Amino acid sequence: MASALSEGPEFGAAQATAATAVEADGGAWSEFEEVIPREGTGALGLARARYGMPPDVTALWLADMGFKAPAHVRQLLAQRAEHGIFGYSVPTEGYYDSVGSWFARRHNWEIDPRQAVITRGVVHAIYLALDVLTEPGDAVIIQPPVYHPFFEAVQRTGRQVAANPLVESGAGWEIDFDNFEVKARQARAFVLCSPHNPVGRVWTCAELERMAEICLRHGVSIISDEIHQDFVYPGAQHTVTASLSPEVDAATVTCTAPSKTFNLAGLQLANVFAADPVVRRRLTTAYTRQGLSQHPALGLAACEAAYGHLSDPWVDGLIAYLDGTLDLIGEFVDRRLPGVSFTRPEGTYFAWLDLRGLDAPPAEVDRAIVHQAKLWLSEGSSFGAEGAGFKRLNAAAPRAVISDALERLAGALVS
Repeated sequence: MASALSEGPEFGAAQATAATAVEADGGAWSEFEEVIPREGTGALGLARARYGMPPDVTALWLADMGFKAPAHVRQLLAQRAEHGIFGYSVPTEGYYDSVGSWFARRHNWEIDPRQAVITRGVVHAIYLALDVLTEPGDAVIIQPPVYHPFFEAVQRTGRQVAANPLVESGAGWEIDFDNFEVKARQARAFVLCSPHNPVGRVWTCAELERMAEICLRHGVSIISDEIHQDFVYPGAQHTVTASLSPEVDAATVTCTAPSKTFNLAGLQLANVFAADPVVRRRLTTAYTRQGLSQHPALGLAACEAAYGHLSDPWVDGLIAYLDGTLDLIGEFVDRRLPGVSFTRPEGTYFAWLDLRGLDAPPAEVDRAIVHQAKLWLSEGSSFGAEGAGFKRLNAAAPRAVISDALERLAGALVS
């Protein structure tokens, strides 16, 4: 069956135009240097009044990028919009082909894409998975400091947080496996963040195997949030948890989405994979029980376009650009921000800044960042008590924006 995005001459022309644009650009960094105003677009990241922030702060807190989606994705969305009919929609064969091809060529993970359970996002998928795999009152392992919706999902579904705090070391953050074993004895599920937000670890295959072995031994289901899997830098290698073995695959629900990689979060679409057919059916049932049966038409179209081969040079260019930006941040912190430390992330696009070495009370540091530096960063303690004294800076913005933010930070924190 032909893809809905390739039916008719107008869609073919759109694909040809997009292909030409990609070839001409070649993943060049120029498109990532463009500063794009988002005021007046309803961007959550700029909802300053809602969060009690001054109107003039630069927002680098929320996990979406300051870059446009790739040209070919925008072109195909424009053509889809011009078609003018946004009726009930289902995935096309082209959609499934794109999804399957992406994971095969980018992550060496062979899947049947037609088994994907499509949800409105990865956080939505975690709620569904907790509903399917656990019961109210059950313990669920998470690894703080970690993405704060993990806490919320566990607590709002009536489950209990079983914290396995990450341990700081000279090389970054590591897993306390002894504590993980203890928590696994009492838990029913484990919500894994891979790569880890906010600390930026890309778990090694050995680390994943050890966690998976403990989970299998104690009958703990794994819910693996791999939304940042495309953001991995030289020296690290992302391993899809479910790819470790057939046994791990059967015990794992893998949550993925094109939203972070291609800046498509507002289109509300994720692909969730469960090898166990019973779990897969129950996930689908849980989705429809919420009154949902269809999927966003533009979300489907964007995902199909994003996971196509035209995206490879763009994503490679994006990763190279972010890699350079993280180098810039590390060098600036070393030279200009005494008392601040920064362990370069192996994955994600976050700078997890340790401000505990500053010679000032935390409340004073917070005021200086907001009211002097005019910056809105994520508060480290929102990721759990282990994050107190840290700030998370979203580095996925043009370097001019990041450089300006760092200069302001130095002006506010260094006397």
